[in-house]
Amino acid sequence: MVELYRLRAGDVHRPHAAKILRDSSFERLSGTVRFDWAALDTWFEEDERVFVHPRNPYVRVDALRSSRNVRIELEGVVLGESSSPTMVFETGLPTRYYLNRTEIEFDHLIATDTVTECPYKGTTAGYWSVQLGDQICRDAAWTYGFPTRELLPIAGLIAFYNEKVDIFVDGDKLDRPKTHFVRSSS
Repeated sequence: MVELYRLRAGDVHRPHAAKILRDSSFERLSGTVRFDWAALDTWFEEDERVFVHPRNPYVRVDALRSSRNVRIELEGVVLGESSSPTMVFETGLPTRYYLNRTEIEFDHLIATDTVTECPYKGTTAGYWSVQLGDQICRDAAWTYGFPTRELLPIAGLIAFYNEKVDIFVDGDKLDRPKTHFVRSSS
């Protein structure tokens, strides 16, 4: 049996914010409370904010500095090039290459108002679309101003979706992957 409860804090009222499991075939679950994720404004694990959903302890997310040469292009136009990128490895995703702002060609970038959140990196501080003539590749690049503690090496750096641009690492062109983040190339 499950009982639904509302949450009230000052003028804020959230119906059905909590469920209490009164009886369960799993004895240890009886009497436990489950809060609806969307019913609360912010979640914390100890004193650190949790973004989007709880982190999976079996997912690896690491930022490593590198001396590999990374070049970002779209339609043969160089958008950025670095000999000191920071590479982000995240389980199930292609390696992301973060470059210093001084290594980015902003002539073809247009700032957008897109903001996304990642449970491992935090909230983005900005996105850019790439414009080449009449062609616009929407939200192709992003940055994190204040990422989570584990990803501090990417603070202020800019990455491009491998799915939307051509990335060359040490002169070798990488294949454009297909991921759940980007469904098409523009």
